[in-house]
Amino acid sequence: MYVEIGGKSTRVRLAEIDAPEKAQPFGRRSEQALRDLVAKKVVSLSWRTIDPYGRPVVDVRVGTLNVNAEQVKRGYAWVYRQYSHDRQLIADEQQAKASGLGLWADPHPIPPWDWRKDHKGR
Repeated sequence: MYVEIGGKSTRVRLAEIDAPEKAQPFGRRSEQALRDLVAKKVVSLSWRTIDPYGRPVVDVRVGTLNVNAEQVKRGYAWVYRQYSHDRQLIADEQQAKASGLGLWADPHPIPPWDWRKDHKGR
C-alpha cells in the first residue's frame, strides 16, 4: 500500500496481515477492497517497525476502523502467523473462512508466503 506522507508517496506494509499477490486468485480483489477502505480518505498510521525491504510496518485506521483487521474480516487477507498471535484477528480470519468470504470462496486458497516461495524467480 502506498500512502502520502509529507507530500511524498511512501510504500508501507500492513502489520500482522498478508494479502494475496496481484497474480494470485483474489489478489486484485484484495487490492480493490483495500482501496475502497482508504482511497481519498485521511488515514492514521501507527508505526510498528521497518521490514527487511525498508518499508514501514503500520497499523492503518480510517476514523475508528482498523483497516488491517477489516481486510481479514472481509476475507481479503490472511493473518500473518509469523508476525501475529492476536487472538481476535485469528478469530476474525476463522469467521471469514467459515463464511466463505473473499479468498475463502476458493476451495484451495494458497497463502501468499507459500505462493511467493513457489513463484520466486519466475
